[in-house]
Amino acid sequence: QVQLVESGGGLVQPGGSLRLSCAVSGVTFSTYDMSWYRQAPGKDRELVATITSTGRSTNYADSVKGRFTISRDNAKNTVYLQMNSLSPDDTAVYYCYGSSFTRNYWGQGTQVTVSS
Repeated sequence: QVQLVESGGGLVQPGGSLRLSCAVSGVTFSTYDMSWYRQAPGKDRELVATITSTGRSTNYADSVKGRFTISRDNAKNTVYLQMNSLSPDDTAVYYCYGSSFTRNYWGQGTQVTVSS
Protein backbone atom coordinates (compact mmCIF):
# COMPACT_ATOMS: atom_id res chain seq x y z
CA GLN A 1 0.00 0.00 0.00
CA VAL A 2 1.37 3.37 -1.02
CA GLN A 3 1.35 6.04 1.66
CA LEU A 4 2.47 9.66 1.67
CA VAL A 5 2.12 11.07 5.17
CA GLU A 6 2.70 14.76 5.75
CA SER A 7 3.54 16.26 9.12
CA GLY A 8 4.85 19.51 10.58
CA GLY A 9 1.98 21.83 9.84
CA GLY A 10 0.45 24.13 12.41
CA LEU A 11 -0.10 27.72 13.49
CA VAL A 12 2.79 30.15 13.17
CA GLN A 13 3.12 33.90 13.46
CA PRO A 14 4.02 36.05 10.44
CA GLY A 15 7.76 35.98 9.89
CA GLY A 16 8.07 32.57 11.47
CA SER A 17 9.23 29.25 10.09
CA LEU A 18 7.93 25.72 9.73
CA ARG A 19 9.38 22.53 8.35
CA LEU A 20 7.05 20.10 6.65
CA SER A 21 7.92 16.44 6.20
CA CYS A 22 6.41 13.81 3.94
CA ALA A 23 7.21 10.20 4.70
CA VAL A 24 6.70 7.87 1.74
CA SER A 25 6.20 4.13 1.82
CA GLY A 26 5.10 1.42 -0.59
CA VAL A 27 7.12 2.67 -3.57
CA THR A 28 10.77 2.95 -4.54
CA PHE A 29 11.13 6.48 -3.27
CA SER A 30 14.40 7.20 -5.08
CA THR A 31 12.68 6.83 -8.46
CA TYR A 32 10.04 9.47 -7.76
CA ASP A 33 10.18 13.18 -8.36
CA MET A 34 8.57 14.83 -5.36
CA SER A 35 6.60 18.03 -5.07
CA TRP A 36 4.75 20.15 -2.58
CA TYR A 37 1.46 21.75 -3.55
CA ARG A 38 -0.82 23.98 -1.55
CA GLN A 39 -4.45 24.97 -1.65
CA ALA A 40 -5.85 27.99 0.09
CA PRO A 41 -9.59 28.34 0.80
CA GLY A 42 -11.46 29.25 -2.36
CA LYS A 43 -8.38 28.90 -4.55
CA ASP A 44 -7.01 26.29 -6.91
CA ARG A 45 -4.28 23.94 -5.82
CA GLU A 46 -0.91 25.36 -6.84
CA LEU A 47 2.56 23.92 -7.23
CA VAL A 48 4.97 25.21 -4.60
CA ALA A 49 8.20 23.31 -5.21
CA THR A 50 9.58 20.24 -6.96
CA ILE A 51 12.70 18.16 -6.48
CA THR A 52 13.92 15.51 -8.89
CA SER A 53 14.40 11.89 -7.88
CA THR A 54 18.13 12.35 -7.35
CA GLY A 55 17.72 15.67 -5.57
CA ARG A 56 20.01 17.39 -8.05
CA SER A 57 17.40 19.79 -9.38
CA THR A 58 14.73 21.89 -7.72
CA ASN A 59 12.11 24.38 -8.89
CA TYR A 60 9.99 26.84 -7.01
CA ALA A 61 6.94 28.98 -7.53
CA ASP A 62 7.87 32.65 -7.80
CA SER A 63 5.85 33.39 -4.69
CA VAL A 64 8.10 31.25 -2.48
CA LYS A 65 11.53 31.65 -4.09
CA GLY A 66 14.13 32.66 -1.55
CA ARG A 67 11.89 31.69 1.37
CA PHE A 68 11.13 27.99 0.92
CA THR A 69 13.56 25.13 0.39
CA ILE A 70 12.63 21.64 -0.77
CA SER A 71 14.96 18.75 0.03
CA ARG A 72 14.88 14.99 0.29
CA ASP A 73 16.58 12.15 2.08
CA ASN A 74 16.37 9.03 -0.06
CA ALA A 75 17.73 6.91 2.78
CA LYS A 76 14.75 7.94 4.91
CA ASN A 77 12.16 8.00 2.09
CA THR A 78 11.26 11.51 3.14
CA VAL A 79 10.87 14.88 1.43
CA TYR A 80 10.95 18.16 3.32
CA LEU A 81 9.78 21.71 2.82
CA GLN A 82 11.54 24.32 4.93
CA MET A 83 9.41 27.46 5.01
CA ASN A 84 10.86 30.73 6.29
CA SER A 85 9.56 34.28 6.46
CA LEU A 86 6.00 33.03 6.41
CA SER A 87 3.17 35.44 5.68
CA PRO A 88 -0.62 35.09 5.95
CA ASP A 89 -0.66 34.52 2.17
CA ASP A 90 1.08 31.20 2.81
CA THR A 91 -1.91 29.90 4.75
CA ALA A 92 -3.13 26.76 3.02
CA VAL A 93 -3.33 23.01 3.16
CA TYR A 94 0.01 21.68 1.94
CA TYR A 95 0.10 18.43 0.00
CA CYS A 96 2.93 16.09 -0.82
CA TYR A 97 2.92 14.65 -4.36
CA GLY A 98 5.06 11.93 -5.86
CA SER A 99 5.37 11.17 -9.55
CA SER A 100 7.14 8.62 -11.71
CA PHE A 101 6.80 7.71 -15.38
CA THR A 102 3.78 5.52 -14.66
CA ARG A 103 2.33 6.50 -11.31
CA ASN A 104 1.55 9.49 -9.16
CA TYR A 105 0.33 9.77 -5.59
CA TRP A 106 -0.98 12.42 -3.22
CA GLY A 107 -0.71 12.77 0.51
CA GLN A 108 -3.64 13.72 2.69
CA GLY A 109 -2.40 17.24 3.38
CA THR A 110 -1.32 19.23 6.41
CA GLN A 111 -2.72 22.60 7.42
CA VAL A 112 -0.43 25.60 7.69
CA THR A 113 -1.92 28.72 9.22
CA VAL A 114 0.05 31.96 9.43
CA SER A 115 -1.61 34.41 11.77
CA SER A 116 -0.86 36.71 14.66
